[in-house]
Amino acid sequence: MRTRATELFGIKYPIFCGGMFWICEPNLCAAISNAGGLGNITAAHYENGEELRKAIIATREMTENPFSINITMLPSRMTQEQYDDYYRVCCEERVAAIEASGAPADRYIDQVHAAGIKIIHKVGSLRHALYAQKVGYDAVYAAGVEEGGHPDFDDVTSLILTPRLAESLAIPVITTGGIADGRGLAAALTLGAEGVMMATRFMATTECRIHNNIKNELVKRQENDTVLVCKSINLQGRALKSPLVDEVIRIENSGGGIEELRPLITGQRMIKACTTGNVDDAVWYVGQTIGLIKDIVSCKELLDRMVLDAEEILRNNLGKFI
Repeated sequence: MRTRATELFGIKYPIFCGGMFWICEPNLCAAISNAGGLGNITAAHYENGEELRKAIIATREMTENPFSINITMLPSRMTQEQYDDYYRVCCEERVAAIEASGAPADRYIDQVHAAGIKIIHKVGSLRHALYAQKVGYDAVYAAGVEEGGHPDFDDVTSLILTPRLAESLAIPVITTGGIADGRGLAAALTLGAEGVMMATRFMATTECRIHNNIKNELVKRQENDTVLVCKSINLQGRALKSPLVDEVIRIENSGGGIEELRPLITGQRMIKACTTGNVDDAVWYVGQTIGLIKDIVSCKELLDRMVLDAEEILRNNLGKFI
């Protein structure tokens, strides 16, 4: 399955993994890249660039294929110096791609391109996508509000956002939000995307090193089991419903601010829960695609199945309507 995205990033399948704090580490990254997609390491796991470099080296020991680094600039414990350090190391190591999200990473584009690296910006609106193209990003993730993590405040769905960006941009558009299987891949390509990016779906794979309780919970839950939180502190996120998330919403509704919310939404809770398997001990930023996750499989089985299903849909099913 060849698209402009597979050609640009040198991958077999037009399937990308997005950044996930504490989850996108070398083992999962390498498994996705070995399966034909573009794996991902999330830089925020690491305190500095040299720790990130060790993760890059460890990943290269497990795969010879391209992979990306997620560098998300959102209000957090991270400093500008740490972001500078991440980009320095990525350029020195000449990774295949960088996924920039949160605040724009314009200041790094020339540095990244000089190192021969492609840079993708995750956007949730047409205006942001047009800006990304103007300043030199190589591709964009069209992130619909269905996604986990931190969707844009415009709350536009992937079904609308993808064709709006595809018809308006010259650079490749890669759909994220609402993608978990071959049907989503076929739909995205039909809407004009050059590929898809998934995150939540990769949590329910055998190579993902989170507790099986978490994986099984994703299989069990349905598409209406997420809710948008943290709008009041300008950090909108789509989270799995739980008593802890109910408390976050209660604090927001009562006018509480970041200092009250921080102990509940901190990533450190998720780090611990990944090991203990206590689902209700952390805020899990997952997408509405949990309603489409039916099993826990290897990354290779997942990607092979997605592409075969998408090809069958595009080859056979659409012909019924012509």
